[in-house]
Amino acid sequence: MQFKHPEILYALFALLIPIIVHLFQLRKFQVEKFTNVAFLKQVNLQTRKSAIIKKWLTLLTRLLLLAAAIIAFAQPYTSKTNSLTTKAETVIYLDNSFSLQAKGTQGELLKRAVQDIITEVPEDENISIITNNQTFKNTTLKAIKNDLLQLEYAPNQLSSDAVLLKSKTLFNKNTNSIKNLVFISDFQEKEKSFQPKADSLIQIHAVALQPVNTNNVSVDSVYISKTTATNIDISVRLKNTGIAIENLPVSLLNDGKLIAKTAVALKGEAITSFTIPANESINGEITIEDTQLQFDNSLFFNINKASKINVLTIDDGNDAFLKRIFTESEFNYASTKQNQLNYSVFEKQNLIVLNELKEIPNALSTALTAFTDNGGFLIVIPNEEIGLSSYNNLLLQSGLAFNAKTASEKKITTINYSHPLYTNVFDKRVANFQYPKVNSYYTFQTENASKVLQFEDAKSFLANHKNVFVFASALNTKNSNFINSPLIVPTLYNIAKRSLQIPDLYYTIGKENKYDVAVTLQQDAILSLVKEQVNTIPQQQYFNNKVSIITNETPNEAGIYSIINKTESIENVSYNLDRTESNLVYQDISNLENIKTSESITQLFNTLKSDSKINELWKWFVIFALLFLVIEMAILKYLK
Repeated sequence: MQFKHPEILYALFALLIPIIVHLFQLRKFQVEKFTNVAFLKQVNLQTRKSAIIKKWLTLLTRLLLLAAAIIAFAQPYTSKTNSLTTKAETVIYLDNSFSLQAKGTQGELLKRAVQDIITEVPEDENISIITNNQTFKNTTLKAIKNDLLQLEYAPNQLSSDAVLLKSKTLFNKNTNSIKNLVFISDFQEKEKSFQPKADSLIQIHAVALQPVNTNNVSVDSVYISKTTATNIDISVRLKNTGIAIENLPVSLLNDGKLIAKTAVALKGEAITSFTIPANESINGEITIEDTQLQFDNSLFFNINKASKINVLTIDDGNDAFLKRIFTESEFNYASTKQNQLNYSVFEKQNLIVLNELKEIPNALSTALTAFTDNGGFLIVIPNEEIGLSSYNNLLLQSGLAFNAKTASEKKITTINYSHPLYTNVFDKRVANFQYPKVNSYYTFQTENASKVLQFEDAKSFLANHKNVFVFASALNTKNSNFINSPLIVPTLYNIAKRSLQIPDLYYTIGKENKYDVAVTLQQDAILSLVKEQVNTIPQQQYFNNKVSIITNETPNEAGIYSIINKTESIENVSYNLDRTESNLVYQDISNLENIKTSESITQLFNTLKSDSKINELWKWFVIFALLFLVIEMAILKYLK
């Protein structure tokens, strides 16, 4: 029991007053003489005994009456927490990821959760609500009710750590307040499970929303499995997290029109294929029919007419191996001698290769520096006899520098598999292969460069800094057999492909996506991503002959977008929602430490209300005081 005004309890010391009055007899008695003394003694004894009983009963009732009155004025109450003197704060994390589209016993999990919150939380109570893409800070349910009813699904889910960090900014800094953080989610199994750390200032509550059906079929991914001169084979990976399906229809649409359809028996995972004509633009969509989650029933992709990459080689050596790699079907390849070089063509190139030049004149060095600063890629293959100062005049700006040549044989033994050049090139790491070798090489000073390929002594054979790639030796057949190695093609081909990153089949919303658009823009012109009524201006950087686009959270709607320059459509790019939400497997949070779990939102808020409820007791003490007053009056009147 607690008191609103505990200082009034000091008045209980006043109970000493009636005790003092009753203990000390202040009345004087007059003595009278009688003839029959024996009879008077008997009457006197009986009267004194009843008077003593009456006196102590009166004392007790008066003490209880006064005590009850004093305690009533102190206003006693009971509560599970010190609610009267401690302010309670509530922050709710409402998971609105796509997995909450699943059906519960009363409809879609997210929609039902919103209704329960509206029902259970008082309209005028101050709360904060976090979703995966919105924050409602220090507001009331009445103010945000319409926003909650119109809440859309978000493509990305916040981690529990992110929710905790965000909630701490919403709670008051007062350490004496009661801070309740409520997690409302389905708690899907992720790479990092939900397991919040203990926090002495925040009490974490959780409600796990469970669907009645965990069956779900999704279009997981699409990729090109085979390409011929006339056809392209598109493979579609489908996933099923529930009961096996004998006959699942799968449709391929182009510009919204059905062009192919097949059926698949699906248990766990299956792959089916479609064949489409080569050299034809496709604005494709793979669709299935599934009644559980809706967001993963279609996947958009597009194949644009390929933009050729412009490659210029400045030669003093043999460029036959470069011509074999940079074929006419994918590249606009040009080769020139140093004494015939036209600097004006640099701005049209995506990749320039310096192939075994002996010297790099200052004019060429200046032009190449401007070229790389504007996003162009550069490959440097040194001659066996170079002017070190002229080379280093170019390379020092990239944190690279050649040292004197070493004339000894050395093998190339180490591949940096984590480098972007070799992404998806190797099925597994090669432990033992026929190592290429060189007969002479230059060592590097590499301050900020990464080692793409290394010699057996861990020194760089191919170093990279940003968009500059430098070999340590000449690649002619007299000095090296590297051009006959299987590494030559993926290395040079992927460098060229990175110089103009043509859009992939599709991108995933919420991840960092980067691609280039081959276009020349006028001053202050920008590119937009347009789909029907959606118009987004992405982050972009303009170079001489291309625009590099970076997207992450936007666009946030799946579909095929046109890349627009003013009113001109350049090409299309597809965006899809992340498929990690498709797997309807859930974490058991009932045994987690540091949290309190509830079976439903209603139960959780009833618990919070019970914890903060104040039971006023002063009325009972007023009743007790009146009762003792009645008892005292009865004693005085009826007890003889």
